[in-house]
Amino acid sequence: MTVPLQVFAPDARLLAEHARAMRLPLWTPWPLPSGWQLAGHGYVGGLTTARGTVLACRGPHPLSIEADVADMLVIAEEPDTGLGSALAGLDSADPGPDVGRGAPHVQATISGHPAPLWWVSRAAPDRAVYAGEAAGCWLWVVLHPETAGALLVEELKLADVGELGHEVELLPCGLLSPRLDLDVDLF
Repeated sequence: MTVPLQVFAPDARLLAEHARAMRLPLWTPWPLPSGWQLAGHGYVGGLTTARGTVLACRGPHPLSIEADVADMLVIAEEPDTGLGSALAGLDSADPGPDVGRGAPHVQATISGHPAPLWWVSRAAPDRAVYAGEAAGCWLWVVLHPETAGALLVEELKLADVGELGHEVELLPCGLLSPRLDLDVDLF
């Protein structure tokens, strides 16, 4: 079944309101990388019954090789939802057999807890995709273009927007990311 991703333009107050109402986390890099801005958020399902959430942010490309702008999408979803895989350019709901095998390729920290991430080799070639598990759900990080994966050389720190309090209203907002324009095949 294909369902639309409910997408919302960058608005820190609306983001905070949605994050408090959701049962799934709505993760953001915390703090945002220098020069980066919120670029929208969305969810699959209803606000209080969402099966998947995504937060987009945009900023200067860390290497400025292919593009001046890079996008980062951070996804939390229940297993077999399909949001992360759709944003990764996959044709199945899960990230594949490499996730969870061997040493992780990237280390994230969520509220002080480690969240190992593995490179998703089956992802579309125009993006860098990492996946793992955190807080009982899939955690995906999708970066455009693929060379923007250089952002993850340093440990990625994430926070649930719903736990940030009034600080979230100070997050800078930019333009809506075009990466959020898709329908999701639920598996």
